[in-house]
Amino acid sequence: MRNPRTDTDVHAPRFRVRPPANWINDPNGPFYWHGRYHLFYQHNPDAPVHANMHWGHVSSADLAHWEHHPIALTPTPGGPDEGGCWSGCVVDDAGVPTAVYTGVDLAHTGLGTICLAHACPDSPDLTAWVALPEPVVSAPPPGLDVTMFRDPFVFEHGGRRWALVGAGHADGTPSVLLYDCHDLTSWRFAGVLADGHDPVAQKAFGGGAVGWECPQLFEGHGGDWTLVVSLWDGSPMSTAYLTGHLLTSGDGTLTGFTPRAGGPLDLGRDCYAPAVLHDTQAGRNLLWGWAREARGQQEVDDAGWSGVLTAPRVIDTHPDGTIRVSPAPELKLLRARTPFVTQAGSRTPLPLAYDIEVSAVASTTVTLLRAASGAELTLRLDPAAGTATLVRTGWPRARPDDSAPITLTTRPAPPGGLDVRILADGSLLELFVADRAVATERIYRRPDDVAELTVAGEGARVTGWEVMAPGHE
Repeated sequence: MRNPRTDTDVHAPRFRVRPPANWINDPNGPFYWHGRYHLFYQHNPDAPVHANMHWGHVSSADLAHWEHHPIALTPTPGGPDEGGCWSGCVVDDAGVPTAVYTGVDLAHTGLGTICLAHACPDSPDLTAWVALPEPVVSAPPPGLDVTMFRDPFVFEHGGRRWALVGAGHADGTPSVLLYDCHDLTSWRFAGVLADGHDPVAQKAFGGGAVGWECPQLFEGHGGDWTLVVSLWDGSPMSTAYLTGHLLTSGDGTLTGFTPRAGGPLDLGRDCYAPAVLHDTQAGRNLLWGWAREARGQQEVDDAGWSGVLTAPRVIDTHPDGTIRVSPAPELKLLRARTPFVTQAGSRTPLPLAYDIEVSAVASTTVTLLRAASGAELTLRLDPAAGTATLVRTGWPRARPDDSAPITLTTRPAPPGGLDVRILADGSLLELFVADRAVATERIYRRPDDVAELTVAGEGARVTGWEVMAPGHE
């Protein structure tokens, strides 16, 4: 599926997941099935605006090359999801792939219902689904004064299936609710897993959010569990994590979560609503986020598309409880056979999509864009401090904070120098620093911008590859 309108759009990512046209937001239901990774996403097939939610669908054998499929979930007139099929997950229920998602009616005010849809038995590629006519959870639990209720995430612990639901309360407290859903058709409220009153969460997140959306939970290789949430109504809306231990009673029943560390998940301004897949095939956890637009609606309407998903990221925790994050190694399959740059110092034109590795042993400046007006996009590396700072100078601002530098910090500072990876695809820029920090930004080239790479720093090393489709090296 191609769209000639976006094929020539320099802002349009070509190698990350997005529909050929119109709207995409949250990644939903990453799922491995019959040798392929399936990824669903919030999609408005009719316009590049946040409305009319369906589930779009792509799949891949290698996490690098994606195939588009027909829309998976469509609102049912008169059904519990008639106002939209919103965010959720996909699980294997006794051999039947099952979507667990948020349904809303036409009059909803922030309170969703939990709905199920089964993949059809004669659809091994997961292109045909049947939704259950009634929700399995029709309202939030009584007595908690819940004003936001959505985004179920199902996981296993202690031989049972459990679910998280994002919530917000009338007094402004965000929370994650816990359900026992071993039988997916019969859910039992099991309590509040975590909320904004937790001192670790308060220190890590601040107090701007009134709801925690899209909760995700994964177990790291060191035994810690990490809770990922999206901060609804934060300033700006952003993502965060808490790492700690699940609490159980004597019979193995989950009762809560005790965090010991936490912080921002992505330090950029343009990543939200991540989804996690426990990839049992490779013994790892994978994460995708939604990279929203950072331009005005008129520009979006003129372009005919909005949003893109990030590259897949391998996510885990360090022994100190902080996040370990790096690009999925399969992304190297997209590299051209021969690098376009292998040394620092010279000025090298940048393609629309590239993958660059820089290693700095002293203060180093990486320039990616410059304009005759003096505007620049630069990355300043300080290995001694363990910092990488993305700086925009002289750029027009779509948002008040667009010109603010973004600093990614590694602690402790790496003894052998600072390694960064820069992934660019059209207007999507993803910056990874060592395996401890990531920032997602949208950068829109203007007609007079010169996309040119320079790396200045004593002893700096750089290698860069154009990202290319198969057969075009």
